Amino acid sequence: MVIVFCVVAVIFPALLVYLCYRFAALRKIGTVLLCYAAGIILGNIGLLPKSVAPLQSTVTNLSVALALPLLLFSIDVKKWFKVAGKGMLCMLLATIAIVAVAFAAYLVTRKGDTEAWQLAGMAMGMYTGGTPNMAAIKSALGVPSSTYILFLTYDTVVSLVYILLMSSVARPFFRLYLKPFESPLSDGAVTAEGDEDESIEAYSGMFKPANVRGLGLALLLSAAIVGVSVFLGGLLPGSASTAVTILSITTLGISASFVPAIRKIRKTFQAGMYVIYVFCFVVASMAKLDSLIHIDFRILGFVIACIFGSLLLHSLLCRLFKIDVDTFIITSVSAVCSPPFVPGVAAALKNKAIIISGLTTGIVGYAIGNYLGIFFAYLFRSIP
Repeated sequence: MVIVFCVVAVIFPALLVYLCYRFAALRKIGTVLLCYAAGIILGNIGLLPKSVAPLQSTVTNLSVALALPLLLFSIDVKKWFKVAGKGMLCMLLATIAIVAVAFAAYLVTRKGDTEAWQLAGMAMGMYTGGTPNMAAIKSALGVPSSTYILFLTYDTVVSLVYILLMSSVARPFFRLYLKPFESPLSDGAVTAEGDEDESIEAYSGMFKPANVRGLGLALLLSAAIVGVSVFLGGLLPGSASTAVTILSITTLGISASFVPAIRKIRKTFQAGMYVIYVFCFVVASMAKLDSLIHIDFRILGFVIACIFGSLLLHSLLCRLFKIDVDTFIITSVSAVCSPPFVPGVAAALKNKAIIISGLTTGIVGYAIGNYLGIFFAYLFRSIP
């Protein structure tokens, strides 16, 4: 069954790409959302044995690592960093939002919940950085394993709902009061290759001999970048290892884009996005909806309040500071769900110009998540 799952995970997104190419109705839904939906169905109809869980984790980690350099090889860095700059302000606003909402949730629940300060600390680490930060904060604050596991389980399910919303209805909704995205590519900045389109049509011609050879070399280079980055990350302990690994992959991928021969390889962006489709399918298959049968409403409520409460407050702050809707969405996704989810949402929004903004702010989140969670948790506990 493990081998069958591997084959399905790699091949099934190709079927969805083909179906989206053939049917306009499916194109409107988007390959990313279809991959999520298919993954959820597969993971909850009882076909997958428990033995496949380690493989799911491995595939999600490996797919994102391999995809990032492929996505970055073809970029025009000078143009892209025009977008990433305002993302840093947006990340600051996201951080302010989660601290404020976690504090409010703590004040509401602290009288009847001795773990409220710990939940607040984990939430701040999780929704600025990611799971590695929450795991580190769990150890630092002495959070019981049972509480940690429930928090992580509810986060998985609620975050999946959040991702689906951010990939579909979020833009038209928040566009009601946030300004539209202004692309730095409006001045004709698309590279001469003209091959950075993430539309379904752009996948045609990928298997031409010349493109296959180029993509083979690009994949080998991407694997080499991942290997070097994992080595560098392994030199540091704990959550710092993940942050350094992703930072190294991003930096080396961007550096490679300065080499004309690499930047001119055709279809690297499409290849990277296909790997992201595999990631979306597999990560969705990990969500177990039966975990909601016996609910700890205390922890579930904390997770929902922190994710969607901080989302609303973040959007209001972005309106105040005139941040556009796409930058707001990708920065929120990067903070709440971490950088691996950035390319998929960018694809759903049909805006790859925001990928670097999401990756950059996500790396910042990895760096500050532990500090925020631990500092404010103890600060909250000290409040009489």
